[in-house]
Amino acid sequence: MALKITVIGTGYLGATHAAAMAELGFEVIGLDVVPEKIETLRRGEVPMYEPGLDELLRKHVAGIEGATGRLRFTMDWAEAADFGDVHFVCVNTPQKHGEYACDMSYVDAAMESLAKHLTKPALVVGKSTVPVGSAERIAARLTELAPAGAEVELAWNPEFLREGFAVNDTLHPDRIVVGVRSERAEKVLREVYATPVAEGSPFIVTDFPTAELVKTSANSFLATKISFINAMAEVCEAAGGDVVKLAEALGHDDRIGKKFLRAGIGFGGGCLPKDIRAFMARAGELGADQALTFLREVDSINMRRRGHMVELARDAVGGGSFLGKRVAVLGAAFKPDSDDVRDSPALNVAGQIHLQGGQVTVYDPKGMANARRLFPTLGYADTAEDAVRGADVVLHLTEWQEFRDLDPEALGAVVGRRVLLDGRNALDPERWRAAGWTYRAMGRPAA
Repeated sequence: MALKITVIGTGYLGATHAAAMAELGFEVIGLDVVPEKIETLRRGEVPMYEPGLDELLRKHVAGIEGATGRLRFTMDWAEAADFGDVHFVCVNTPQKHGEYACDMSYVDAAMESLAKHLTKPALVVGKSTVPVGSAERIAARLTELAPAGAEVELAWNPEFLREGFAVNDTLHPDRIVVGVRSERAEKVLREVYATPVAEGSPFIVTDFPTAELVKTSANSFLATKISFINAMAEVCEAAGGDVVKLAEALGHDDRIGKKFLRAGIGFGGGCLPKDIRAFMARAGELGADQALTFLREVDSINMRRRGHMVELARDAVGGGSFLGKRVAVLGAAFKPDSDDVRDSPALNVAGQIHLQGGQVTVYDPKGMANARRLFPTLGYADTAEDAVRGADVVLHLTEWQEFRDLDPEALGAVVGRRVLLDGRNALDPERWRAAGWTYRAMGRPAA
């Protein structure tokens, strides 16, 4: 008999996972405790921007004309528990307020709410990014609370989604990691992921601690690579070098690779910053804090880049002050192909300039609504051209393709001064300079 799957938590990770499981042929129920979210999903819509996810939902959500009907949504824990053979837990693990540590309250609440209704054998699979050691504790709690007792097993299956590519990353993962304690749990997860495994996705079986460590280790490595090239950008500025050419030369070494070597205002979002901080906090609890002290400098370099962009902008408007100056910010999302503004470097820079007296106007292709909610005091425009109108300086802070395609001549006709600061080293300096712009980028010669 085919496995039935539930997905607990229907945010960015959960909604994507639920739709992907339906696409792989499974009957799926998604559960959430937020009524508005459930209603949105039942209409085949997602409460965030993720390319391809709307289409995938509409292909499978029950009640939509022409859909397979394999995917439906509920707020009823008993219904979900009775329906599913495999329960994926995909809830958020944010950073605790005022601490580096991870807030496990959502995961713990979801596990306990589900466990009370598990009256038959089931596999509960954690996908959330958690501190190492969490699975051991949660497994014991499941056995204690579930009416089915030891017949309810836990596995850990970390997610490796990239915002903007989440659908593809779920259906065609570059690796599948499962932390399990039994052959039965491994067998069930091999059945769940049979299609991507048959296509060649590696299936890596580990213990609980290793599975928990994979995601935080991967994010820490990527964060380190970004901060490394940003540290080199600081050296390039001091020495008169060009960090873009430096990164190109480094990237041809296949031991290093080209990805994540673009210098700029650094990383943000809901994963990298909080994951490396939670990793440091957990290492301290385990008595291994010395092993991760380098991550403090990784974090420090990253945050320093935002302040440096503010300084460059202050210099660019002249007079050493933003008072009375108009500043255009192109970008609000922390990365392109996403509307996620959590810990966005672009909005952080915009906010700092606003607090220092600048008249800031922001434009982003997809992140405007979320940006307005987070920073309601900033100015917003409906187009890039409207955002830069009359500006004393233009800051390019999120590398959307739309911004790469902008016409420097057309923008130059409406700005106050043709001054561009490229915080992502993603625009063509020669093209902008040829149109009469003063182009400046982090870690590159002024001209």
